[in-house]
Amino acid sequence: MKHRLPVLIMALIAAQVICAVVFFVDVMRDAADPGRVGWGLLPEALASLALFVGIAFEAVCLAHLLRRKASLERSVGLASSALQGVIENHFDAWKLTASERDVAALMVKGLSISEIAGVRGSAEGTVKAHLNAIYRKANARNRAEVLSHIMDTLIDKPLLSAEERPFAETRKTVN
Repeated sequence: MKHRLPVLIMALIAAQVICAVVFFVDVMRDAADPGRVGWGLLPEALASLALFVGIAFEAVCLAHLLRRKASLERSVGLASSALQGVIENHFDAWKLTASERDVAALMVKGLSISEIAGVRGSAEGTVKAHLNAIYRKANARNRAEVLSHIMDTLIDKPLLSAEERPFAETRKTVN
């Protein structure tokens, strides 16, 4: 439903455009008839005008929301890429083997030992052995400490520069 919402809104705007055109054509036909010209046309003309203004407002709002959504999606993509880079830097610094990197990546994503074993098609004992090697190389006692090392890097330095952050110019510090 989320992905269809802009399409539904555009369909509603299209229906409103059709109604506005029908009303406008009716007002123009009535205005062309000398017997119908007068104050009776004013409400219809104002209703048509209000409908066109409403359509324009909806179109501008929809375009703004779609641009904002695209900007936020780009920002999430940049942040995801930067986060992946931070994680890879840690894996490099810890000198993890290819298998340990796979296990560590799945661990960071929150998979359990049995889920990691299932994804990799290996025994749980093998996954446990890889996790122990990862903990040793990362100077950590458990999964939480490994994640803590990664999080410390993220907290010390933002993933995105001020220019890359969405709405960075609207943020204000509170004293």
